[in-house]
Amino acid sequence: MKCAVIYSSKTGNTKKVAEALLAVMPDGTELYDVPSVPEGAEFECVAMGCWIDKGTANKEALEFMKTLCNTKIFTFFTLGAYPDSDHADHSLAAVNALYGEGCDVVGSFRCQGAIDPKLMEWMTQLPEEHPHAPDATRRKRWAQAAQHPDEADLSAAKAALIQAMEG
Repeated sequence: MKCAVIYSSKTGNTKKVAEALLAVMPDGTELYDVPSVPEGAEFECVAMGCWIDKGTANKEALEFMKTLCNTKIFTFFTLGAYPDSDHADHSLAAVNALYGEGCDVVGSFRCQGAIDPKLMEWMTQLPEEHPHAPDATRRKRWAQAAQHPDEADLSAAKAALIQAMEG
């Protein structure tokens, strides 16, 4: 079975999860960031990772995910929000809808991750009434996100993948 772990990562969060998942994939599984996937490559199973941008996969991953067809998929992503939030739930649905024809999504994992410092800087410049302007709650979440993914997250990701592949 030809398998791959494929990811898109901006700050290194998603790459860290991808590398952890590779350890529990079948022997011979390849690890690729999206731009390095060989053109025309076909896989029977893929652990596909992205970072969340505006409630869906980041653009680079989004475009690639549409090309995956007839593949067993395990979706994973990182985001600045809490992984058990409504935003994460909606993001998972949006991401899983991106795959091409015949894909079978067998499981998923979502993980909080450090937010791009440039994005945080931009948000600190927003007027207080803007919906994304930082308040005490948002700053607390940013600080918590900066601690992830941690070893517990990576262990949970591996366990989720193992369960999905056995199911």
